[in-house]
Amino acid sequence: MTLTDTQLTTDGLAAKGKGRILLLACGALAHEIIALKKTFGWDHLDLHCLPAILHVKPGRIVPAVQEAVLKFRGSYDNVFVVYADCGTGGQLQALCDALDVEMVAGPHCYSFFEGNDVFAAKDEMTAFYLTDFLVRQFDAFVWKPLGLDRHPELLEMYFGNYEKLVYQAQTDDRDLTTKAKECAKRLGLTFERRFTGYGELETTLSKL
Repeated sequence: MTLTDTQLTTDGLAAKGKGRILLLACGALAHEIIALKKTFGWDHLDLHCLPAILHVKPGRIVPAVQEAVLKFRGSYDNVFVVYADCGTGGQLQALCDALDVEMVAGPHCYSFFEGNDVFAAKDEMTAFYLTDFLVRQFDAFVWKPLGLDRHPELLEMYFGNYEKLVYQAQTDDRDLTTKAKECAKRLGLTFERRFTGYGELETTLSKL
C-alpha cells in the first residue's frame, strides 16, 4: 500500500445512519489525517484518498472529486472534501456547493497549515513552500514533473524569482528537516523552517 494510491484506508464502507463521515482527501494529506484520527480517536471518520499527483494537476481535481462523492455518498451520512481550492479557480467550491458537501477553507494546503489569516498577512510572493509530504516526495512531485532531472538548465527559469524555501513542518522530524535543507540547496534558495503542526486541518476536522 502506498499513500499516493486511490483507496480506502478502512475495511469497507460504513453503514449509513450510524453517524459516519467520509473524508474525501488529497493523497498528499493522508499521513496527516491518519495521524489525527489516531491521536484523537476519530473512529467515526473514514478516509478515502484521491491520487496525490493531482496536487500538481489541479485541472483533474474537480472531476475526480465529483466522481468520488457520487460514488460514496450513499454509504455515508456525510462526505467532507479535504481539499482547499488547490488551483481550481473556485470550481471546486462551486462543485461542493452544487453537491451540498463542505470542504476545507483556504486557497491551498500551505495556507491552511499555517492558518489562512496568518498566511494571507505574510504576502510572501518570493517564497516556495514544502510540506512534510512534499519534502518526502520532492523528486517525484517537484524535480521530475518540472523536468529538472533532464534539463537542469531550466532551474533559473522556474525559480529565478524565488528567494527562499519555506519548509512548513507538520512534525518534528530531524531527517525531514535535513532533507528540506538539501531541497533548498538544490533550488539555490535560502532555507526557513516553520513548525505549523496540522494547523487548520486539525481544527476543521475536529468540528466534524
